[in-house]
Amino acid sequence: MTCPTQPTASHFINGAYIEDTAGAPIEVIYPATGETIATVHAATPALIEQAIAGARAAQPTWAAMTGTERGRILRRAADILRERNHELSVLETYDTGKPYQETSVADATSGADALEYFGGMAATLTGEHIQLGEDWVYTRREPLGLCVGIGAWNYPIQIACWKGAPALACGNTMIFKPSETTPLCALKVAEILHEAGLPAGVFNVLQGLGEVGAALVTDPRVDKVSLTGSVPTGRKVYAAAAQGMKHVTMELGGKSPLIIFDDADIENAVSGAILGNFYSSGQVCSNGTRVFVHKAIKEAFLDRLGARLSSAVIGDPMDPNTSFGPMVSERQMTIVLDYIEKGKAECARLVCGGARLDREGFYIPPTVFADVTDDMVIAREEIFGPVMAVLDFEDEADVMARANDTEFGLAAGVFTRDLARAHRVAAGFEAGACFINSYNDAPVEAPFGGVKASGVGRENSKAAVEHYSQVKSVYVRMGDLEAPF
Repeated sequence: MTCPTQPTASHFINGAYIEDTAGAPIEVIYPATGETIATVHAATPALIEQAIAGARAAQPTWAAMTGTERGRILRRAADILRERNHELSVLETYDTGKPYQETSVADATSGADALEYFGGMAATLTGEHIQLGEDWVYTRREPLGLCVGIGAWNYPIQIACWKGAPALACGNTMIFKPSETTPLCALKVAEILHEAGLPAGVFNVLQGLGEVGAALVTDPRVDKVSLTGSVPTGRKVYAAAAQGMKHVTMELGGKSPLIIFDDADIENAVSGAILGNFYSSGQVCSNGTRVFVHKAIKEAFLDRLGARLSSAVIGDPMDPNTSFGPMVSERQMTIVLDYIEKGKAECARLVCGGARLDREGFYIPPTVFADVTDDMVIAREEIFGPVMAVLDFEDEADVMARANDTEFGLAAGVFTRDLARAHRVAAGFEAGACFINSYNDAPVEAPFGGVKASGVGRENSKAAVEHYSQVKSVYVRMGDLEAPF
């Protein structure tokens, strides 16, 4: 079985596809069937050296172009992504198992938004003038140099663009290493950028597992590392980057709270809980998997949630009617099933789901546990699958303390008709991305990132520019200079 739109080789280096079968083979598995659809090869040391040398060589010329020129290329690439949304969505579905119904509206389109946004911003990246009497200071915003992006497997196209677009807009070059689980889509991003006019060596893609990432992160010629991944991986990458005093952005995991007060619109609250737990089969880092529901409406909420979940269409991800797909891999499915067993053992009330579906592929249905307490494993640890934990509360101050009682701090949400309370709660959340009467919106115009163990830095919006550039100040003396001797 093959995907009709898959790339032609494992790597994209210096403007061209490159294959080297000496690298360890990595099978690409279609999660809906368990079949192998492609095999890529991990980058060898020679290819890693080729990519780093090429990116370093290309960076000065790319940075010397005007922001307008760089932006024009990024915007052209955004147009191509939108024109090819169908074939890219098909590839993303084969790569991740996510339903085409989702990938066709949330993946390549999001990547195109990032390229368009930062393409439009590239010409505005200027310094400032600071008058100091007759003397003055001016600042220059300059690129960092060579950036390494390390992607996760849940949003391959989006993550490649979220990292690549601001890096390139600021005049950097990038080497992007996709997850070994979903290696195909980033290659298409590189191909399209090159087609749009990006000079050779400016955006490169290398495949591989941890050792390839480690080689990139620790190379002294790399100036910045941006990772999307788990907290344990983030700690290792952050420590390795710190050894070389490299700039970092860490977009890591979470165990985010979603608080539903008794005055909330239950239909909207159920929609928020579904989007915050079961979109992408629960494989979203910002998911609100600890759902605190006021006791007065808990059973009504669970009844309506159960009815809505029963209408989920679980099936062939390529069928446009399918709304819920498989886990990304057998390994991830096993991890999630283990957490479900822990929930059962801890005597949480299983409302629905709770077992692997009897069909080919890596399918777990939407699973809901009620009567969950704060000390249960399923309420403390990130599961990264379609498992919702529903907890009770009655008092605002109490639920806020419980919501913030976690090492994570990526996202948080609240549903209430009381807007004063909504803003008070949002202000009180210890999280980087918060939602009022909504959940998991991620427009490129808004900063995205976490606090505490959930990350460092921000992606998207004007804030991302601060993480892919640095400011140089230049003091200009207009008169004579005095010295003590």
